Amino acid sequence: MTYQQLFDQILKKRSFLSVGLDSDLKKIPTHLLQTEDPIFEFNKQIIDSTKDLCVSYKLNIAFYEAMGVKGWISLEKTLKYIPEEIFVIADAKRGDIGNTCNKYAEAFFETLHCDGLTIAPYMGEDSVSPFLKYPGKWAILLALTSNIGSRDFQFLESEGKTLYQHVLAKSKTWGSKENLMYVVGATHPENFLDIRKEVPDHFLLVPGIGAQGGDLEAVCHNGMNDSCGLLINSSRSIIYAGNDASFSDASRQAALSYKLEMDKILTNKFGA
Repeated sequence: MTYQQLFDQILKKRSFLSVGLDSDLKKIPTHLLQTEDPIFEFNKQIIDSTKDLCVSYKLNIAFYEAMGVKGWISLEKTLKYIPEEIFVIADAKRGDIGNTCNKYAEAFFETLHCDGLTIAPYMGEDSVSPFLKYPGKWAILLALTSNIGSRDFQFLESEGKTLYQHVLAKSKTWGSKENLMYVVGATHPENFLDIRKEVPDHFLLVPGIGAQGGDLEAVCHNGMNDSCGLLINSSRSIIYAGNDASFSDASRQAALSYKLEMDKILTNKFGA
């Protein structure tokens, strides 16, 4: 999916919501455990109830890998079920030497047909460049994350810049706004202004809204650009909004709440 195609979907759906499918056997409604593939059945119902409200699904690969072969099968079935026009993110946080990353890129972009993959950029350019060779595919680099431990390293200063600012400044020379996104946590809304000075045009994948307490309005005020430039991800607050037979209805209502708020923000920015 190209930059313009993603922006077009945002305007069409009046939403820049990404739904995180962090599906856990220990948390899904118990009645689904009687089905042939509980995780896929859960994901299927979530997708059916939210696909008109979001522009992206983000699948945290760890939740599928933890189940071995069965989890991988659920993952593949889920990916095939997601409508083609929706941007699909594999949240795998890969990062390794070049020949290994060539295989990671092949796995997620060719075999699984994902649109984007989260990547830890610590090992530098040659660990990221294999993901930038695929037209219409996206490397989504960790820049400033939403977890508490982000302050352990990401705010360390060198040469007048924090580590996450160095990541932005260096990595933006490796690709372009057409194939590089950045993960920036919603729990750091005050930092979006400085981030936009460094990468004004790139899309930002923003976790941390919902269960982690991020402020959507503050993030949009400081981080939205002339192409929206934001994918706001929410996982637990949407997919686990309900836990009985009508769980998907509760998930829809949670997603709709975000969508309606995003519609107002887009209208203020771009008009009706």
